[in-house]
Amino acid sequence: METFLQDPYAIAAYIKQAVKKTPAKLYANGHFHQVDFSNCQVFGTETSKIIFADISEIDRLLNDYPQAFQDTVLEVDRRNSAIELLDISHINARIEPNVTIRNHAVIGNQAVLMMGAVINIGAVIGDETMIDMNAVVGARGTIGRRCHIGAGAVVAGVLEPPSKQPVIIEDDVLIGANAVILEGVRVGTGAVVAAGAIVTEDVPPLAVVAGSPARIVKYKDERTISKTEILDDLRK
Repeated sequence: METFLQDPYAIAAYIKQAVKKTPAKLYANGHFHQVDFSNCQVFGTETSKIIFADISEIDRLLNDYPQAFQDTVLEVDRRNSAIELLDISHINARIEPNVTIRNHAVIGNQAVLMMGAVINIGAVIGDETMIDMNAVVGARGTIGRRCHIGAGAVVAGVLEPPSKQPVIIEDDVLIGANAVILEGVRVGTGAVVAAGAIVTEDVPPLAVVAGSPARIVKYKDERTISKTEILDDLRK
């Protein structure tokens, strides 16, 4: 799987050209029969409205019709945002509440994204991979299939400097909680990164690394395999 925005220059150009938006939601009571709701999405009755629009349109309404809006509550969750969130409505994955996925990320089939996970632009999450609670996959980070990225782990993203390579995590890798994989690192197939490790260099396939900076402590054996089993039932 690939996303066309894995090139750092393409991402920078996309952000530069994107219309910066501050979407807002206004709850209002009042009398609105003379109000011009152009460029707004409006729901409700003659005396009670929910209004979706850019903040500039909300400001226009409140400034032009002060007598119409008698009671209001305004919600704004971003400012001059350049990248919309990914439409997840038809993705074949389990995505729990409060997951943030920016547009032009790729989410594989039967992936699992737990509460608080953050997936940045250009990131790729492989089939049947689990991103656990509050883990972060930065821009252009690429994770293979059937991996587990532990709670609070960070897969570093790379936009600046553009010469840096993104993190690549191959298939069947287990990353422990609160581990950090730094820019340019490649983690080989079947490797294990211990909880809290800081990985600054490539990890060979089937290696087990730990520490800060992380070092190889052994290679996978039968005991290690049993302790790092990936459960199919969590991905159905």
